[in-house]
Amino acid sequence: MIISSIQYFFLFISAYTLVGALTPVMRKIAISKKMLDHPNSLHKSHSNPTPYLGGVAIILGVLIITYAALFFSDQSLNNFWLATSLLGPALAMGLIGLWDDLKNLHPLPRFIGQSIAGVFVALILTLTNTIGNPTGSQIFDIFITVFWIVGICNSINFFDNLDGGAAGTIAISALALSILTIENGQSLIASLSLVVAGSTMGFLIWNKSPARIYMGDAGALFLGFLIATLTIRFDPLTGSSIASFSLPLLLLAIPILDTTVAVISRLRRRISPFQGGKDHLSHRLIRMGINRKLTAIILWTLSMLFCSFAVVISAGFFENEQSVLILTFVIWLTLLLGFLNTNDH
Repeated sequence: MIISSIQYFFLFISAYTLVGALTPVMRKIAISKKMLDHPNSLHKSHSNPTPYLGGVAIILGVLIITYAALFFSDQSLNNFWLATSLLGPALAMGLIGLWDDLKNLHPLPRFIGQSIAGVFVALILTLTNTIGNPTGSQIFDIFITVFWIVGICNSINFFDNLDGGAAGTIAISALALSILTIENGQSLIASLSLVVAGSTMGFLIWNKSPARIYMGDAGALFLGFLIATLTIRFDPLTGSSIASFSLPLLLLAIPILDTTVAVISRLRRRISPFQGGKDHLSHRLIRMGINRKLTAIILWTLSMLFCSFAVVISAGFFENEQSVLILTFVIWLTLLLGFLNTNDH
């Protein structure tokens, strides 16, 4: 399936426009149905009840634009199947997240749902040989895929704790992934990445500080599962296997950093990693005296930095990929140690 630059742009702008229009509708529905995120626990950082259902707008936008594009441009059953194999499990996770938004589920049912969906996707990718970086062992490929999908799904959910923080960061990661996949002809992954980027940026109009609506677990789990699946299917153009395995990590380096900081912080305080708290990157930056808007911009900038490294490595601008990878690891490790040395709460 060959897609032109104009078609790629149209996918992005269509998703941006549709989700931008759907989000205020969902906001009105959430307010009328009293589907609100109340600041009633210690880990909540907002002061006023804020409506949910932003995630539903994102989900609808991604599904409508993707299937409309397939219907009008390429009605091949193979491409419908490929898209559904990505979007179906992500939709299931979005519905679990919506259930969590409404009923406040225990972490265990969410984890079980994530694991089942992760195993389903891992089996599909392994049996169809569509894993971007196969190790040569099907069992190991399945294990890595499930671990990656469940880990990133939770990481994005954890990271969604600041007005505009998660939406903007996912948009940046998706845009970078689209650049990488357009370069190596993975048009389906590139198209879906641009739809995700457009959808999150359309939502960001309403979610930037001060947020008028949240994506909730519905949006965070849907986007986390989808971006994890897209990156695991991404087949990098690099000169070494180490660089190939590193690119997905670079694309999602900041959400991974946020989760790592929070988990280490909680373990050393002997509390559950699944317990909510104000020990994420955003909370630490705010306690340093940085306002919420600037905090979001800092997180977006850091994400752009690591995504830029991924693009540079894939484009082959440097002959010695190892040196670039070492530099990125040193920067990431420095950030990890720096954030861990700030106040936990």
